[in-house]
Amino acid sequence: MQTAPIFTDDTIVFGLLMLTLGLIFYTESIKTGFWPKFYKIVPGLFMAYMLPAVLTTSGLIAPEWQTTTESGEIVEHSTNLYYVSSRYLLPAALVLMTLSIDLKAVFNLGWRALVMFLTGTLGIVIGGPIAILLVSIFSPETVGGAGPDAVWRGLSTLAGSWIGGGANQTAMLEIYGYNQSEYGKMVFVDIIVANIWMAILLLGIGRSNVIDKWLKADNSAIELLKEKVTTFAKSVKRNPSLTDLMIIVAIAFGTVSFAHMSANYLAPFFKSVVNNIESLTLRNTFTFLDSQFFWMISIATLVAILLSFTKAKNYEGAGASKFGSVFIYILVASIGMKIDLMSIFDNPGLIAVGMIWMSIHAILLIIIAKIIRAPYFFLAVGSQANVGGAASAPIVASAFHPSLATVGVLLAVFGYAIGTIAAIGCTILMELAAVS
Repeated sequence: MQTAPIFTDDTIVFGLLMLTLGLIFYTESIKTGFWPKFYKIVPGLFMAYMLPAVLTTSGLIAPEWQTTTESGEIVEHSTNLYYVSSRYLLPAALVLMTLSIDLKAVFNLGWRALVMFLTGTLGIVIGGPIAILLVSIFSPETVGGAGPDAVWRGLSTLAGSWIGGGANQTAMLEIYGYNQSEYGKMVFVDIIVANIWMAILLLGIGRSNVIDKWLKADNSAIELLKEKVTTFAKSVKRNPSLTDLMIIVAIAFGTVSFAHMSANYLAPFFKSVVNNIESLTLRNTFTFLDSQFFWMISIATLVAILLSFTKAKNYEGAGASKFGSVFIYILVASIGMKIDLMSIFDNPGLIAVGMIWMSIHAILLIIIAKIIRAPYFFLAVGSQANVGGAASAPIVASAFHPSLATVGVLLAVFGYAIGTIAAIGCTILMELAAVS
Protein backbone atom coordinates (compact mmCIF):
# COMPACT_ATOMS: atom_id res chain seq x y z
CA MET A 1 0.00 0.00 0.00
CA GLN A 2 1.26 3.47 -0.92
CA THR A 3 2.15 6.33 1.39
CA ALA A 4 -0.11 9.37 1.23
CA PRO A 5 -0.22 10.91 -2.26
CA ILE A 6 -0.05 14.64 -2.89
CA PHE A 7 -3.83 14.88 -3.39
CA THR A 8 -6.07 12.87 -1.05
CA ASP A 9 -9.35 14.79 -1.30
CA ASP A 10 -11.77 12.94 -3.60
CA THR A 11 -13.11 16.23 -4.94
CA ILE A 12 -9.64 17.28 -6.12
CA VAL A 13 -8.82 13.80 -7.45
CA PHE A 14 -12.09 13.69 -9.38
CA GLY A 15 -11.28 17.09 -10.88
CA LEU A 16 -7.86 15.83 -12.00
CA LEU A 17 -9.46 12.81 -13.64
CA MET A 18 -11.98 15.03 -15.43
CA LEU A 19 -9.18 17.34 -16.63
CA THR A 20 -7.38 14.27 -17.93
CA LEU A 21 -10.46 13.13 -19.84
CA GLY A 22 -11.00 16.66 -21.18
CA LEU A 23 -7.40 16.75 -22.43
CA ILE A 24 -7.84 13.42 -24.18
CA PHE A 25 -11.04 14.46 -25.94
CA TYR A 26 -9.61 17.85 -26.87
CA THR A 27 -6.47 16.38 -28.44
CA GLU A 28 -8.57 13.68 -30.12
CA SER A 29 -10.69 16.39 -31.75
CA ILE A 30 -7.64 18.02 -33.41
CA LYS A 31 -7.66 17.03 -37.08
CA THR A 32 -4.17 18.06 -38.18
CA GLY A 33 -0.59 17.38 -37.11
CA PHE A 34 0.54 14.77 -34.61
CA TRP A 35 -2.68 13.89 -32.81
CA PRO A 36 -4.67 12.30 -35.67
CA LYS A 37 -1.74 9.93 -36.31
CA PHE A 38 -1.43 9.17 -32.60
CA TYR A 39 -5.11 8.36 -32.03
CA LYS A 40 -5.22 6.27 -35.18
CA ILE A 41 -2.92 3.85 -33.32
CA VAL A 42 -3.84 4.50 -29.67
CA PRO A 43 -7.59 4.66 -28.86
CA GLY A 44 -8.82 7.48 -26.64
CA LEU A 45 -10.34 4.92 -24.27
CA PHE A 46 -6.88 3.43 -23.72
CA MET A 47 -5.50 6.87 -22.86
CA ALA A 48 -8.42 7.42 -20.47
CA TYR A 49 -7.27 4.25 -18.74
CA MET A 50 -3.50 4.84 -18.74
CA LEU A 51 -3.15 8.55 -17.90
CA PRO A 52 -4.79 8.13 -14.46
CA ALA A 53 -2.37 5.22 -13.92
CA VAL A 54 0.48 7.65 -14.66
CA LEU A 55 -0.96 10.07 -12.08
CA THR A 56 -1.02 7.27 -9.51
CA THR A 57 2.50 6.11 -10.39
CA SER A 58 3.83 9.67 -10.03
CA GLY A 59 2.36 9.92 -6.51
CA LEU A 60 -0.14 12.67 -7.31
CA ILE A 61 -3.14 10.45 -6.49
CA ALA A 62 -3.68 6.96 -5.11
CA PRO A 63 -6.56 4.47 -4.80
CA GLU A 64 -5.50 3.67 -1.22
CA TRP A 65 -2.74 4.72 1.14
CA GLN A 66 -1.51 4.63 4.71
CA THR A 67 -0.74 7.34 7.26
CA THR A 68 0.78 7.08 10.71
CA THR A 69 -0.67 8.93 13.70
CA GLU A 70 1.43 10.62 16.38
CA SER A 71 0.95 7.54 18.58
CA GLY A 72 2.42 5.35 15.83
CA GLU A 73 -0.90 3.81 14.78
CA ILE A 74 -1.16 3.00 11.06
CA VAL A 75 -4.38 4.26 9.48
CA GLU A 76 -5.55 3.01 6.08
CA HIS A 77 -7.34 5.35 3.67
CA SER A 78 -8.93 4.86 0.26
CA THR A 79 -10.76 6.86 -2.37
CA ASN A 80 -14.49 6.35 -2.97
CA LEU A 81 -14.32 7.27 -6.65
CA TYR A 82 -14.22 3.73 -8.02
CA TYR A 83 -17.07 2.65 -5.73
CA VAL A 84 -19.26 5.54 -6.85
CA SER A 85 -18.37 4.98 -10.51
CA SER A 86 -19.04 1.24 -10.45
CA ARG A 87 -22.17 1.33 -8.27
CA TYR A 88 -23.89 4.44 -9.64
CA LEU A 89 -22.43 5.50 -12.98
CA LEU A 90 -21.90 2.01 -14.46
CA PRO A 91 -25.53 0.86 -14.07
CA ALA A 92 -26.72 4.29 -15.26
CA ALA A 93 -24.52 3.94 -18.34
CA LEU A 94 -25.87 0.46 -19.03
CA VAL A 95 -29.43 1.76 -18.84
CA LEU A 96 -28.79 4.62 -21.26
CA MET A 97 -26.81 2.49 -23.70
CA THR A 98 -29.42 -0.28 -23.67
CA LEU A 99 -32.47 1.94 -24.26
CA SER A 100 -32.09 1.77 -28.04
CA ILE A 101 -30.95 -1.85 -28.19
CA ASP A 102 -32.42 -4.19 -30.78
CA LEU A 103 -32.62 -7.38 -28.70
CA LYS A 104 -33.35 -9.58 -31.70
CA ALA A 105 -30.24 -8.25 -33.43
CA VAL A 106 -28.19 -8.99 -30.29
CA PHE A 107 -29.30 -12.62 -30.36
CA ASN A 108 -28.55 -12.69 -34.08
CA LEU A 109 -24.88 -12.13 -33.24
CA GLY A 110 -24.88 -15.91 -33.18
CA TRP A 111 -22.91 -18.72 -31.61
CA ARG A 112 -19.45 -17.18 -32.05
CA ALA A 113 -19.94 -14.83 -29.09
CA LEU A 114 -20.70 -17.74 -26.74
CA VAL A 115 -17.88 -19.88 -28.16
CA MET A 116 -15.34 -17.12 -27.58
CA PHE A 117 -16.60 -16.60 -24.03
CA LEU A 118 -16.28 -20.32 -23.25
CA THR A 119 -12.86 -20.36 -24.92
CA GLY A 120 -11.81 -17.58 -22.57
CA THR A 121 -13.06 -19.69 -19.64
CA LEU A 122 -11.12 -22.72 -20.87
CA GLY A 123 -8.01 -20.56 -21.27
CA ILE A 124 -8.19 -19.61 -17.58
CA VAL A 125 -8.87 -23.21 -16.50
CA ILE A 126 -5.84 -24.68 -18.28
CA GLY A 127 -3.67 -21.57 -18.05
CA GLY A 128 -3.24 -21.80 -14.27
CA PRO A 129 -1.72 -25.30 -14.11
CA ILE A 130 0.45 -24.68 -17.18
CA ALA A 131 1.79 -21.47 -15.61
CA ILE A 132 2.64 -23.36 -12.41
CA LEU A 133 4.47 -26.07 -14.37
CA LEU A 134 6.50 -23.54 -16.37
CA VAL A 135 7.44 -21.33 -13.41
CA SER A 136 8.34 -24.36 -11.28
CA ILE A 137 11.13 -25.17 -13.75
CA PHE A 138 12.93 -21.88 -13.06
CA SER A 139 11.62 -20.88 -9.61
CA PRO A 140 9.94 -23.75 -7.72
CA GLU A 141 9.73 -21.71 -4.51
CA THR A 142 7.44 -19.20 -6.25
CA VAL A 143 4.71 -21.83 -6.73
CA GLY A 144 5.55 -23.94 -3.67
CA GLY A 145 4.30 -23.84 -0.10
CA ALA A 146 2.34 -26.32 1.96
CA GLY A 147 -0.93 -26.38 3.86
CA PRO A 148 -2.80 -23.04 3.97
CA ASP A 149 0.30 -21.31 2.54
CA ALA A 150 0.34 -23.42 -0.64
CA VAL A 151 0.48 -21.02 -3.58
CA TRP A 152 -1.96 -23.10 -5.62
CA ARG A 153 -4.60 -22.37 -2.96
CA GLY A 154 -3.99 -18.65 -3.38
CA LEU A 155 -4.08 -18.94 -7.16
CA SER A 156 -7.51 -20.57 -6.86
CA THR A 157 -8.85 -17.12 -5.91
CA LEU A 158 -7.47 -15.73 -9.19
CA ALA A 159 -9.31 -18.46 -11.08
CA GLY A 160 -12.54 -17.48 -9.33
CA SER A 161 -12.01 -13.81 -10.10
CA TRP A 162 -10.94 -14.32 -13.73
CA ILE A 163 -13.86 -16.58 -14.63
CA GLY A 164 -16.62 -15.06 -12.50
CA GLY A 165 -15.96 -12.10 -10.27
CA GLY A 166 -15.48 -10.94 -6.70
CA ALA A 167 -18.12 -13.26 -5.24
CA ASN A 168 -16.54 -16.29 -6.93
CA GLN A 169 -13.09 -15.16 -5.77
CA THR A 170 -14.29 -15.01 -2.16
CA ALA A 171 -15.91 -18.44 -2.54
CA MET A 172 -12.59 -19.95 -3.65
CA LEU A 173 -10.81 -18.37 -0.69
CA GLU A 174 -13.34 -20.05 1.59
CA ILE A 175 -13.30 -23.42 -0.18
CA TYR A 176 -9.53 -23.89 -0.22
CA GLY A 177 -8.67 -22.04 3.00
CA TYR A 178 -5.70 -20.02 1.74
CA ASN A 179 -3.79 -18.12 4.43
CA GLN A 180 -5.67 -14.82 4.56
CA SER A 181 -2.59 -12.92 5.73
CA GLU A 182 -1.08 -13.75 2.33
CA TYR A 183 -4.27 -13.11 0.38
CA GLY A 184 -3.29 -9.51 -0.36
CA LYS A 185 -0.54 -10.79 -2.69
CA MET A 186 -3.12 -12.58 -4.82
CA VAL A 187 -5.39 -9.53 -4.93
CA PHE A 188 -2.34 -7.53 -6.05
CA VAL A 189 -1.59 -10.00 -8.87
CA ASP A 190 -5.26 -9.97 -9.87
CA ILE A 191 -5.31 -6.17 -10.16
CA ILE A 192 -1.99 -5.84 -12.00
CA VAL A 193 -2.34 -8.69 -14.51
CA ALA A 194 -6.05 -8.22 -15.24
CA ASN A 195 -5.60 -4.49 -15.82
CA ILE A 196 -2.53 -4.91 -18.03
CA TRP A 197 -4.55 -7.35 -20.14
CA MET A 198 -7.48 -4.92 -20.30
CA ALA A 199 -5.09 -2.21 -21.48
CA ILE A 200 -3.84 -4.51 -24.25
CA LEU A 201 -7.42 -5.25 -25.34
CA LEU A 202 -8.26 -1.54 -25.42
CA LEU A 203 -5.13 -0.89 -27.46
CA GLY A 204 -6.23 -3.54 -29.94
CA ILE A 205 -9.55 -1.77 -30.52
CA GLY A 206 -7.69 0.89 -32.48
CA ARG A 207 -6.48 -1.83 -34.86
CA SER A 208 -9.64 -3.95 -34.84
CA ASN A 209 -10.15 -3.65 -38.59
CA VAL A 210 -6.65 -4.91 -39.28
CA ILE A 211 -7.08 -7.73 -36.74
CA ASP A 212 -10.44 -8.72 -38.24
CA LYS A 213 -8.85 -8.84 -41.67
CA TRP A 214 -6.09 -11.14 -40.37
CA LEU A 215 -8.69 -13.34 -38.62
CA LYS A 216 -10.76 -13.37 -41.84
CA ALA A 217 -13.64 -12.58 -39.50
CA ASP A 218 -17.30 -12.39 -40.37
CA ASN A 219 -18.50 -9.33 -38.48
CA SER A 220 -21.62 -8.75 -40.60
CA ALA A 221 -23.98 -9.37 -37.65
CA ILE A 222 -22.12 -6.79 -35.53
CA GLU A 223 -22.17 -4.23 -38.32
CA LEU A 224 -25.89 -4.89 -38.89
CA LEU A 225 -26.61 -4.26 -35.22
CA LYS A 226 -24.56 -1.06 -35.21
CA GLU A 227 -26.26 0.09 -38.41
CA LYS A 228 -29.74 -0.58 -37.00
CA VAL A 229 -29.04 1.39 -33.85
CA THR A 230 -27.36 4.22 -35.76
CA THR A 231 -30.25 4.42 -38.24
CA PHE A 232 -32.77 4.49 -35.41
CA ALA A 233 -30.79 7.19 -33.57
CA LYS A 234 -30.78 9.35 -36.72
CA SER A 235 -34.53 8.87 -37.21
CA VAL A 236 -35.31 10.22 -33.72
CA LYS A 237 -32.45 12.70 -33.46
CA ARG A 238 -33.40 16.11 -32.12
CA ASN A 239 -31.89 19.07 -30.34
CA PRO A 240 -32.44 18.03 -26.70
CA SER A 241 -34.44 20.36 -24.50
CA LEU A 242 -33.89 20.73 -20.76
CA THR A 243 -36.94 18.49 -20.30
CA ASP A 244 -35.32 15.79 -22.46
CA LEU A 245 -32.11 15.94 -20.45
CA MET A 246 -33.90 15.78 -17.11
CA ILE A 247 -36.00 12.82 -18.22
CA ILE A 248 -32.85 11.02 -19.42
CA VAL A 249 -31.27 11.57 -16.00
CA ALA A 250 -34.50 10.46 -14.31
CA ILE A 251 -34.66 7.25 -16.37
CA ALA A 252 -31.01 6.45 -15.68
CA PHE A 253 -30.79 7.10 -11.97
CA GLY A 254 -34.39 6.12 -11.24
CA THR A 255 -33.52 2.69 -12.63
CA VAL A 256 -30.26 2.65 -10.65
CA SER A 257 -32.24 3.44 -7.51
CA PHE A 258 -34.70 0.62 -8.22
CA ALA A 259 -31.84 -1.77 -8.97
CA HIS A 260 -30.09 -0.95 -5.69
CA MET A 261 -33.32 -1.23 -3.72
CA SER A 262 -34.11 -4.62 -5.29
CA ALA A 263 -30.55 -5.84 -4.72
CA ASN A 264 -30.80 -4.87 -1.05
CA TYR A 265 -33.68 -7.35 -0.71
CA LEU A 266 -32.62 -10.07 -3.14
CA ALA A 267 -28.99 -10.46 -2.00
CA PRO A 268 -29.84 -11.23 1.68
CA PHE A 269 -32.73 -13.48 0.62
CA PHE A 270 -30.56 -15.60 -1.66
CA LYS A 271 -27.75 -15.58 0.89
CA SER A 272 -30.03 -17.33 3.36
CA VAL A 273 -31.17 -19.76 0.65
CA VAL A 274 -27.59 -20.55 -0.40
CA ASN A 275 -26.41 -20.95 3.22
CA ASN A 276 -29.07 -23.63 3.75
CA ILE A 277 -27.70 -25.79 0.92
CA GLU A 278 -26.08 -28.84 2.52
CA SER A 279 -23.50 -29.55 -0.19
CA LEU A 280 -20.45 -27.30 0.32
CA THR A 281 -19.53 -27.44 -3.37
CA LEU A 282 -23.07 -26.61 -4.48
CA ARG A 283 -23.29 -23.86 -1.86
CA ASN A 284 -20.15 -22.16 -3.08
CA THR A 285 -21.23 -22.56 -6.71
CA PHE A 286 -24.17 -20.24 -6.07
CA THR A 287 -22.31 -17.76 -3.86
CA PHE A 288 -22.65 -15.09 -6.56
CA LEU A 289 -26.39 -14.96 -5.85
CA ASP A 290 -25.76 -13.18 -2.54
CA SER A 291 -23.74 -10.45 -4.29
CA GLN A 292 -25.51 -7.09 -4.31
CA PHE A 293 -23.37 -5.99 -7.27
CA PHE A 294 -24.58 -9.00 -9.32
CA TRP A 295 -28.23 -8.21 -8.66
CA MET A 296 -27.77 -4.46 -9.15
CA ILE A 297 -26.17 -4.88 -12.59
CA SER A 298 -28.61 -7.62 -13.68
CA ILE A 299 -31.73 -5.69 -12.64
CA ALA A 300 -30.54 -2.42 -14.17
CA THR A 301 -29.87 -4.20 -17.47
CA LEU A 302 -33.20 -6.08 -17.36
CA VAL A 303 -35.16 -2.86 -16.72
CA ALA A 304 -33.31 -1.14 -19.56
CA ILE A 305 -34.14 -4.00 -21.94
CA LEU A 306 -37.82 -3.71 -20.97
CA LEU A 307 -37.69 0.07 -21.52
CA SER A 308 -36.26 -0.54 -25.00
CA PHE A 309 -39.71 -1.86 -25.99
CA THR A 310 -41.35 1.43 -24.95
CA LYS A 311 -41.23 5.03 -26.17
CA ALA A 312 -38.36 5.59 -23.74
CA LYS A 313 -36.04 4.31 -26.48
CA ASN A 314 -36.72 7.53 -28.42
CA TYR A 315 -34.54 9.41 -25.93
CA GLU A 316 -31.60 7.97 -27.83
CA GLY A 317 -32.34 10.80 -30.26
CA ALA A 318 -31.74 13.29 -27.43
CA GLY A 319 -28.33 11.79 -26.64
CA ALA A 320 -29.06 9.06 -24.08
CA SER A 321 -26.11 6.86 -25.13
CA LYS A 322 -23.77 9.89 -25.15
CA PHE A 323 -24.58 10.43 -21.48
CA GLY A 324 -23.88 6.74 -20.96
CA SER A 325 -20.51 7.10 -22.67
CA VAL A 326 -19.59 9.98 -20.34
CA PHE A 327 -20.26 7.73 -17.35
CA ILE A 328 -18.25 4.88 -18.89
CA TYR A 329 -15.23 7.15 -19.42
CA ILE A 330 -15.40 8.28 -15.79
CA LEU A 331 -15.49 4.63 -14.73
CA VAL A 332 -12.49 3.84 -16.95
CA ALA A 333 -10.51 6.69 -15.40
CA SER A 334 -11.37 5.51 -11.88
CA ILE A 335 -10.21 1.98 -12.79
CA GLY A 336 -7.01 3.36 -14.30
CA MET A 337 -6.11 5.22 -11.12
CA LYS A 338 -6.00 1.87 -9.27
CA ILE A 339 -2.82 0.93 -11.12
CA ASP A 340 0.65 1.88 -9.93
CA LEU A 341 2.81 0.98 -12.92
CA MET A 342 5.93 0.58 -10.77
CA SER A 343 4.24 -2.00 -8.54
CA ILE A 344 4.62 -4.50 -11.37
CA PHE A 345 8.16 -5.05 -10.08
CA ASP A 346 7.19 -5.57 -6.42
CA ASN A 347 6.50 -9.30 -6.65
CA PRO A 348 7.98 -10.47 -9.97
CA GLY A 349 7.55 -14.20 -9.30
CA LEU A 350 3.79 -14.17 -8.82
CA ILE A 351 3.37 -11.51 -11.51
CA ALA A 352 5.22 -13.87 -13.90
CA VAL A 353 2.78 -16.67 -13.02
CA GLY A 354 -0.14 -14.34 -13.69
CA MET A 355 1.29 -13.06 -16.98
CA ILE A 356 2.00 -16.58 -18.28
CA TRP A 357 -1.49 -17.61 -17.21
CA MET A 358 -3.09 -14.68 -19.02
CA SER A 359 -0.91 -15.26 -22.10
CA ILE A 360 -2.24 -18.83 -22.41
CA HIS A 361 -5.78 -17.43 -22.11
CA ALA A 362 -4.97 -14.94 -24.90
CA ILE A 363 -3.25 -17.45 -27.19
CA LEU A 364 -6.16 -19.87 -26.98
CA LEU A 365 -8.62 -17.07 -27.78
CA ILE A 366 -6.59 -16.05 -30.82
CA ILE A 367 -6.35 -19.64 -32.10
CA ILE A 368 -10.08 -20.30 -31.79
CA ALA A 369 -10.96 -16.87 -33.22
CA LYS A 370 -8.80 -17.67 -36.24
CA ILE A 371 -10.41 -21.10 -36.68
CA ILE A 372 -14.04 -19.94 -36.44
CA ARG A 373 -13.35 -16.52 -38.00
CA ALA A 374 -14.69 -14.66 -34.99
CA PRO A 375 -14.22 -10.87 -35.06
CA TYR A 376 -11.97 -9.09 -32.55
CA PHE A 377 -15.08 -7.80 -30.80
CA PHE A 378 -16.03 -11.34 -29.71
CA LEU A 379 -12.45 -12.06 -28.65
CA ALA A 380 -12.13 -8.91 -26.55
CA VAL A 381 -15.58 -9.04 -24.96
CA GLY A 382 -15.45 -12.82 -24.44
CA SER A 383 -12.16 -12.36 -22.59
CA GLN A 384 -13.30 -9.43 -20.45
CA ALA A 385 -16.59 -11.13 -19.58
CA ASN A 386 -14.34 -13.70 -17.89
CA VAL A 387 -11.40 -11.70 -16.59
CA GLY A 388 -13.06 -8.37 -15.87
CA GLY A 389 -16.67 -9.35 -15.23
CA ALA A 390 -19.61 -6.97 -15.33
CA ALA A 391 -17.50 -3.98 -14.33
CA SER A 392 -15.27 -3.95 -17.41
CA ALA A 393 -16.86 -6.18 -20.09
CA PRO A 394 -19.37 -3.43 -21.04
CA ILE A 395 -16.50 -0.92 -21.17
CA VAL A 396 -14.70 -2.95 -23.83
CA ALA A 397 -17.96 -3.72 -25.66
CA SER A 398 -19.09 -0.09 -25.73
CA ALA A 399 -15.71 0.98 -27.13
CA PHE A 400 -16.80 -0.70 -30.37
CA HIS A 401 -20.27 0.89 -30.21
CA PRO A 402 -22.48 2.02 -27.29
CA SER A 403 -25.23 -0.35 -28.38
CA LEU A 404 -22.94 -3.34 -27.79
CA ALA A 405 -22.48 -2.73 -24.04
CA THR A 406 -25.38 -5.07 -23.28
CA VAL A 407 -23.53 -7.97 -24.94
CA GLY A 408 -20.71 -7.56 -22.43
CA VAL A 409 -23.13 -7.57 -19.50
CA LEU A 410 -25.02 -10.67 -20.66
CA LEU A 411 -21.80 -12.67 -21.07
CA ALA A 412 -20.41 -11.42 -17.75
CA VAL A 413 -23.57 -12.53 -15.91
CA PHE A 414 -23.09 -15.97 -17.48
CA GLY A 415 -19.54 -15.87 -16.10
CA TYR A 416 -20.87 -15.35 -12.58
CA ALA A 417 -23.01 -18.46 -12.98
CA ILE A 418 -20.21 -20.82 -14.02
CA GLY A 419 -17.32 -19.08 -12.26
CA THR A 420 -17.00 -21.19 -9.12
CA ILE A 421 -17.43 -24.60 -10.80
CA ALA A 422 -14.89 -23.76 -13.52
CA ALA A 423 -12.50 -22.32 -10.92
CA ILE A 424 -12.72 -25.53 -8.86
CA GLY A 425 -11.77 -27.51 -11.96
CA CYS A 426 -8.84 -25.16 -12.55
CA THR A 427 -7.71 -25.49 -8.92
CA ILE A 428 -7.75 -29.29 -9.04
CA LEU A 429 -5.42 -29.11 -12.04
CA MET A 430 -3.20 -26.52 -10.31
CA GLU A 431 -2.86 -28.74 -7.24
CA LEU A 432 -1.80 -31.64 -9.43
CA ALA A 433 0.71 -29.39 -11.23
CA ALA A 434 2.11 -28.08 -7.94
CA VAL A 435 2.76 -31.51 -6.44
CA SER A 436 4.04 -33.15 -9.62
